Parts: sequence; C-alpha cells; structure tokens
Amino acid sequence: MLFETVAIGGTFEVIHLGHILLFDTAFRIGKKVIVGITSDSFVKKIYKKHKISKFSDRVKRVENYLRSKGVLERAEFIKLEDPYGPTITDPSIDALVVSEETLKVGLEINKIRFSKGYKHLVIVVVNMVLAKDDLPISTTRILNGFIDDKGFLLQKTI
Repeated sequence: MLFETVAIGGTFEVIHLGHILLFDTAFRIGKKVIVGITSDSFVKKIYKKHKISKFSDRVKRVENYLRSKGVLERAEFIKLEDPYGPTITDPSIDALVVSEETLKVGLEINKIRFSKGYKHLVIVVVNMVLAKDDLPISTTRILNGFIDDKGFLLQKTI
C-alpha cells in the first residue's frame, strides 16, 4: 500500500464495473479508505437523471460489496453534503481516487487545500469503463435499461 489514507466518493446507486475499478484502486493503494457517499439532500442538489434510493440503502450496498471483497474493516464511511467532504478539512488524507469524469473536482480540492496550507492530494485517475457499445458504463444507462452493471447491452441504443 502506498498511502495511509485515501478518499473516494460517489452516489453508488448501483455498484457497476466503473465503481468496482474505483474501489479496487483505492483499496489497493490505501491502508484506510474514506468512502464518501452523497447524502439524500446533496443528491437532490446535483440532480440525477434517475431515482436514487435513500442514503442508508446506498451505504448498505457499498458495505455489502466491500465485505464481499474482504476490505470492509479498512473503510470509513462519511456522508457527503458537498463535492469535497473531508478532503478539504482533513490534512491527514494522502490521496484521492477519481474517475476521468470527476477529475475536475479533485483539482478543485487541491486548490482549496493549497489555500489552507495543506499538502496536495495525490490524485489517481481511473479510466471510464466502457460498455459493449463503447460508451461509458453509468448508473443512468443501467437504470434506463440500456446496459447491465457489467456493460452488456440489454436493448438496442439509438
């Protein structure tokens, strides 16, 4: 493990291959992983294109996945009320694992940390995982019935 404390964040309505890559990367490089999960009120502010289950159900979903991988005891769960969570208030965090889609937030976090005199986070970017149609796997596409959580096509896309 390269880092003492790594952070990741998301809504985690569906655990799909993209999320699995995010989790696997974070737990491979970090001794402890802070898993930020968007609160119900924050989900409403960021407007998702699909229905989102309540926070406690999403936490259980992530806990079940991490338990199945044998890493649950290394996770610390926090409720995200904004895009940054503890990454802008906790100087002990060493790294942040993001997708290409959320890299911009990681860069904003480092600007805020710098302004507070904290060390920059090492930002580890994981590639978007593509479905069989070469488009990114996303919760929206899964819930709309276009693909499954592994990226296999369920119906023809237009």
